[in-house]
Amino acid sequence: MANQKRANSIHKADRKENILQEDEELRAIAYSMDTLIPGLYIWLPKVRIRIGGCLPDDNPYRYPGTIHRSTGIALVLPGYKIFTTYQGTYDPQQTLDSRTSSI
Repeated sequence: MANQKRANSIHKADRKENILQEDEELRAIAYSMDTLIPGLYIWLPKVRIRIGGCLPDDNPYRYPGTIHRSTGIALVLPGYKIFTTYQGTYDPQQTLDSRTSSI
């Protein structure tokens, strides 16, 4: 019984780590699209592909942006041309009543 509980807690920790990694991958795509860095970006519920672009520059503060859709594709070309299925904002979502951000 104790081994099963330990295995469950390890599985939960692995799952949480995978979710955090997926969030970081999506954050990198959002940053690259937001700053118009050339590349091809594809995001699906369990797949993130970033060809080009870069990791977010978290200096002097952590880039808070994200993508609020589960699927999409974007092509950013040199000269600030972007073709994308995503039409939303990269900002963290705000609650309507308090104007506070939630990440």
